[in-house]
Amino acid sequence: MEKNLISIIIRTKNEERWIGLCIERIKKQSYKNFEIILVDSFSDDKTVEKAKRHGVEKIVKIKEYKPGKAINMGIQASEGLHIVILSAHCLPINSNWLTDLFEEINSDPKLAGVYGKQVPMDFSSDEDKRDLLIVFGEDERIQKKDSFFHNANSIIKRDVWEEINFNNDVENIEDRIWAGEILKKNYKIKYTPKAPVYHYHGIHQSGNSKRLEGVTKIIEKISTEHKPGIIDHQNFEKCLVIPIKGVIPKFKNINLLEYMSESIFSSKFVDSYFVATDNEDTAKTAKNLGFSIAKLRESNLSTPKSTIEDVHCWHLKVLENELNYHPDIIIHAEITFPFRNKNLIDELIKAFLNSGADTVMPAKSEYAWAWQEKSKNNLVRLDEGDIPREFKKSLLLGSHGLGCITHTEVIRKNSLVGNKVYLHKIHDQVSFIEVRNQDDADLISDRFKNV
Repeated sequence: MEKNLISIIIRTKNEERWIGLCIERIKKQSYKNFEIILVDSFSDDKTVEKAKRHGVEKIVKIKEYKPGKAINMGIQASEGLHIVILSAHCLPINSNWLTDLFEEINSDPKLAGVYGKQVPMDFSSDEDKRDLLIVFGEDERIQKKDSFFHNANSIIKRDVWEEINFNNDVENIEDRIWAGEILKKNYKIKYTPKAPVYHYHGIHQSGNSKRLEGVTKIIEKISTEHKPGIIDHQNFEKCLVIPIKGVIPKFKNINLLEYMSESIFSSKFVDSYFVATDNEDTAKTAKNLGFSIAKLRESNLSTPKSTIEDVHCWHLKVLENELNYHPDIIIHAEITFPFRNKNLIDELIKAFLNSGADTVMPAKSEYAWAWQEKSKNNLVRLDEGDIPREFKKSLLLGSHGLGCITHTEVIRKNSLVGNKVYLHKIHDQVSFIEVRNQDDADLISDRFKNV
C-alpha cells in the first residue's frame, strides 16, 4: 500500500449524464496522487464506457447492489491508505477539494472519517436545497457521539475500515451505521466545509412545497460561502442534428436549409452541426453550407412509418460507433422553421442546464378555445372555458422542431423527450411559423413578398 495514494471509490448505476463531468473535476485537483475505482451496478447506459474514455481503468461490477457492499468491494480493489467515497453525481467545486479532505483526515489520529460540504445545484428542488443548506453549514464539527456521516463526499482511513467494514446487507444509511460502530471504538468523525461538492438532490423526505420555498430563500440569503451551482455549457459536448428527408424545399428561391442556417450557426454554445439525410444532393448542399454528414441514412428510415426518434437513435449509433464521437447533449432542429430567432438555440441550452430537465423545448402560451377529439363526435375541451383571458391559465404548445434539447441517454432509448420536460416560453410568434413543403413555401413567400 502506498502511504500518500488516495483511492477514490465511485458507485454508479446509469450515471452517464454525470460521470464524465465528475471525473474531469477530479482530474483537475491540485492533489495528483490518486486512483479511481468505479463500482458499477451493471448500468445499461454508457456510464462505464464514458468512465473508460475519461481514463478510469479499475472497474468493479456488483450484481446484487447493496451500498455498503459496493464500497467494500471498491476498497478491496484499491491500493491507497486513504479512501475517498464520492457519488457519481457529486461535483467537486474547487481544485483543492482532494487536498482539503486529505489534510482534514490526517489532522487527528483519532479521526476515522471526514465528510465534506454538499451544495445544491441551481435547479435542485426547494426541499433538496433546504436539506443540504441546513445540514451542511459553515462550521466544522467533531462528532464523538453523533453518528451522522454522509459518504457521498467523504474520506476514511483504510486501517480503520479493515477493523470495521461497511455493512454488506443494509439497503441504505450504511454510512451512519458504520459511523455508529466507529464511535463505539472511541474514534471520531469530523464534518468540514472546506471540501465542498455540488449535489443536485437532498438527503431527507420532501415536505410542504410552499413552506420549503420560503425556508430555502432565507437559507440561501444567509449562506454566503457557496451559492447553488449552475453547470457551465462548456462542460458538455453539444451536437445539433437536423434530420432531412428527400429534396430540400425552396423559400424565396433559397433552399430552406440555407435560409435557416444563419440562425443555427449563430449559436455560441453548439459544438458540432450535423445533417441526417437520405439524399445525396441534400448531403452535398449541407456540406457546402458547413454541416457535417456522419453517413447517409438507411432507406428503412425514410418510410412513412419511420420516426424522427428512429433517425436520431440510428444517427447517434453512427456518431458513437463509427466516428468515435460521443456528444452529451443532442439538439434536434428542423428546416421547416425558417424564421427561428438567432438566439433561440442558446436560450434553450441555458434553460436546459439551469432547469436540470431531461428535455427542453420552446413553447408558446395559447389562450384560444381548444378541444381534443377523443373519437368521432366526442370532443373534450382543454381550456378553462368562457372566461376573460386575464383569469385564464394558458395552454402551453411545445414545438420540438423549432429546437429540442435532450440528453444523449434519452436519444439512445429511441425518444426525443425524457421524463422531466421543461417548456421554455418564448414570445416571438414569428418563430413558430412552419413551412412543411413546397406549397407552404410558395404560399408564405407570396404573403411575405413585400417583407
